[in-house]
Amino acid sequence: MAIDGLIILDPTGRPIIQSSYTTFPAAYPLLHIEALNNALAKAPREGSVDPVIYVGELSCSSACCHVELGGMRFVATISEDADPLIAFAFLDAFIEILQDYFGIVSVATLKDNFDIVYQLLEETLDSSGHPLTTSPNALSDIVLSPSIISKLLASVSPATPGVPGARQGGYASGAFASPIPWRKAGVRHNHNEILFDVVEEMRGIVGKNGTTLVSNVFGKIESNAKLSGTPDLTLSFTNPNVMTECAFHPCVRLQKWTRDNALSFVPPEGRFILADYQYRPPQSALISNVPIPLSLKANMDMGEFGGTFALTLTSRLIKVMENLELKFYLGEDATSVQCTLSSAGSSVGSVGSADGSWSFNSRTKTLQWEILNMRSSGSWILRGSWTSKIKAPRPAHAFQIRFEIPSYSFSSLKVDQLRLSSETYKMYKGVRMRSKGSIEWRW
Repeated sequence: MAIDGLIILDPTGRPIIQSSYTTFPAAYPLLHIEALNNALAKAPREGSVDPVIYVGELSCSSACCHVELGGMRFVATISEDADPLIAFAFLDAFIEILQDYFGIVSVATLKDNFDIVYQLLEETLDSSGHPLTTSPNALSDIVLSPSIISKLLASVSPATPGVPGARQGGYASGAFASPIPWRKAGVRHNHNEILFDVVEEMRGIVGKNGTTLVSNVFGKIESNAKLSGTPDLTLSFTNPNVMTECAFHPCVRLQKWTRDNALSFVPPEGRFILADYQYRPPQSALISNVPIPLSLKANMDMGEFGGTFALTLTSRLIKVMENLELKFYLGEDATSVQCTLSSAGSSVGSVGSADGSWSFNSRTKTLQWEILNMRSSGSWILRGSWTSKIKAPRPAHAFQIRFEIPSYSFSSLKVDQLRLSSETYKMYKGVRMRSKGSIEWRW
């Protein structure tokens, strides 16, 4: 159960970088690239391509697993009985490594740093297709980042025997020297701090009659540690019972969590995800679904060569919802849209204002309604009509809604305290909550 190789495609579908594929025929990666490009070309709309595409032109069964980032496609090819989840987990880990090295991952960045990307690929995936070192802290001691290479080249004079000599006594001399795989040895900071971001995401489906069919909340604790030495931390919560189906970073001691519901760990240096979890509503709740924080009333009237609609959005929270986005696919034959926005009963024009705006993407045939700040009182209304080239238009029977809620947590998870041992310095610690949601609202 291994990964055959990795391919990175540019926005036009051409390969930028790919694995060597030494044990496969020369046409093997090309067949997977062609299969993915054909699937993307035939897709009725953006985002409707299956994440796993079967390739049947070969004697053995194979498939390509792909994710999109900045217009590029990261493709992991698998064959026989390999689990696609392994491929997706590796793709996510490799993308995080690239972001850690380069910041913004783009076609230009990859082309300008071919050598570094190939080195990272060789260190993270062996010739048999098994993932190797995926910890950014360990990789930084093996593969030098662009900034460190620039500093080394600038500091090496023409009389110096060469960069490899400088590397032996320089930055990369401590590869795997630390007894803790995820943390470097001898880290020092003038200002010691650790920050936690508790990010929760709601995913839900609402039926035609407004009843919530399913709604779940998945959370993660993102951390950014800048601590000297080897700090040993213990993070405790006032209500750890709201966390279930937990998955932790390798630094977390599982026995401590099982016994005391506290996270005991020696953190990596820099950014990392400390824990993933699913919110478990109280057992006293009558239903297991988490309440949807907004309501949508949709009046749809289908006619010949088009239709009309009136959409009303209302917030159910006291908190302000930000960057709310509603998308409505009008069908592949949609030609034009006309809309009027109103807020709390007063018209704000046909194009929009600070309270909201709408647009129609003629390429994806999607109507998009955006509200930057949705307050707890009042309603936001979008009325309009659209035209179609066919007599019986076929729009999607669901709206896709996304939103963000700063300083809010669906689970009300609260940090009790954070204790530091094995070090004597004082550290700054901060915790921030934020939530977001993705709802499919059917009509």
